[in-house]
Amino acid sequence: MNTLDPAAVLQWFDQHGRHDLPWQRETTPYRVWVSEIMLQQTQVTTVIPYYQRFMQHFPDVEVLATAPIDQVLHLWTGLGYYARARNLHKTAQIVNDHYHGIFPPSLEQLGGLPGIGRSTAGAILALSMGQRGVILDGNVKRVLCRYYAINSWSGEMATQKKLWHLADQATPHDRVASYTQAMMDLGATVCTRSKPACTRCPLADSCKALLLDLTKSLPVSKPRKTLPVRQTFMLICEQDNSEVLLEQRPASGLWGGLWSLPEFSAFDEVQTWLEHKGASFKSCWPVVRHTFSHFHLDITPVVATLSRPQISEQTAGTCWYPLTPSSDDTRINLGLSAPVKKLLQRMAAHQENHHDSYRLL
Repeated sequence: MNTLDPAAVLQWFDQHGRHDLPWQRETTPYRVWVSEIMLQQTQVTTVIPYYQRFMQHFPDVEVLATAPIDQVLHLWTGLGYYARARNLHKTAQIVNDHYHGIFPPSLEQLGGLPGIGRSTAGAILALSMGQRGVILDGNVKRVLCRYYAINSWSGEMATQKKLWHLADQATPHDRVASYTQAMMDLGATVCTRSKPACTRCPLADSCKALLLDLTKSLPVSKPRKTLPVRQTFMLICEQDNSEVLLEQRPASGLWGGLWSLPEFSAFDEVQTWLEHKGASFKSCWPVVRHTFSHFHLDITPVVATLSRPQISEQTAGTCWYPLTPSSDDTRINLGLSAPVKKLLQRMAAHQENHHDSYRLL
């Protein structure tokens, strides 16, 4: 069996690889770690603006460790997979408190920190510490599955074990940082999911998938399941000066720690809540579907009005969120899930249109 030639990959990287990504300009363990967490299941073009804003607010591990979790989640809003942000905050606190702000230089210690798996630990070692670290992210899996024509899904235990062996076998001892970035770049820019640019690939001459005309069918896709659909009613409860009621979700679970619109499993429950609080129902908006990796969530937005004295700002886990916040309003730093943020923006636009219509009368 032909083995992957790291020299060919490195030669390609020197000429065609990505050398000016934001986290490549100062490759400290902290900066590399944040970028690797953000890049999990997220494309580079999406991550870059989030990463830049994150670094502006949290330039080092101590600042991140001592920041309120609400501020961390706020800067993560829209990036998804919010457990990553919560684990980022926990790990920053551990590194700051137990390692004196210095990331431990071993695979075992790094892998023991919240949110850091074997591949992420390998990337931190290779990209920021110059140690030999093996990675196996989605891009590298795709390159290896095609190069060796592996005809089983990469999520299967036996396939995972095989891929780790092949990744370790190919990883050189010299220029390990360049090789690590090169493999990620090769998968992201050449050996792409659809329409791979095989004519530009440095491994084309010995790629088994190309030789066997299997590039379209490899890597093997995850077995498809029909996603279940869940229903929820989100209450957009406004008070007369354009503030909307939010509640903080539990620290763990779906959208853990984020601020959300009050949720109900049935419209009858919404009506009971409105009656109890003395609120007035206004309308229901069309259903909005938000898809997670394991289910669809169909959201029915319910709009209502409520007098502020009914619910105090002092109520734990409750907040009146301004639809048009000023820049110095601390409430703008709350973490919001993507669908809640969109509903608040829609409500703000609705209010603005209503006010514009009123001014024209």
